[in-house]
Amino acid sequence: MKVLFATTNPAKVKNYKDKLENKGIKVLTLKDLNINLNVDEKGNTAIENAVIKAKAYGKESGMITIGMDTNLFLEKVSDKEQPGTHVRRVNGKTLSDEEMIEYYSKLANKYGGKLEATWVNGVAIYNKGEVKTYSFNKNKFYLIDKVSPIRHPGYPLDSISIIPDFNKCLTDLNEEESKLREESIKKSNHEDVIDAICDMLKNL
Repeated sequence: MKVLFATTNPAKVKNYKDKLENKGIKVLTLKDLNINLNVDEKGNTAIENAVIKAKAYGKESGMITIGMDTNLFLEKVSDKEQPGTHVRRVNGKTLSDEEMIEYYSKLANKYGGKLEATWVNGVAIYNKGEVKTYSFNKNKFYLIDKVSPIRHPGYPLDSISIIPDFNKCLTDLNEEESKLREESIKKSNHEDVIDAICDMLKNL
């Protein structure tokens, strides 16, 4: 089975492509098909935006299409400052990786240097007018105002995200700590997401 993964984020492609292909699902990207659409992601939730993306790119490509989106929820910040589905878009501007790091580290500083945060994720699969969806949350972490010099391209907030289990910034985890965290993610929800995608594809 071939599917289109409707994302321009190389980190997301890296996270899911190999795992899906290990399940017998050939994954093509927007770059592979030379598709460049201006999709208006006007949904209020991760699921709504995932559906918008899956439909738009599915209709354009004629392929079964996977769309994903993410909400960032921050405890105790004002409603106006909640990023929600617009993690990269602030005051009408789409931020670069470095601009995101600067903006959210300053926001953490405004609230005492540390903000409790949760990623809420939505997945949608579109095929010939039919849509299936799945959502999942990642474990809580903290955004801080001290920036690590190490970067994960495509995931800029990793440079200011403290993982409670290690009390270290995500980009500063050593090889052993990164391995332990990955194993923990697999046990919690990452494998569940891959399985959910496979199940939805089987039922389309």
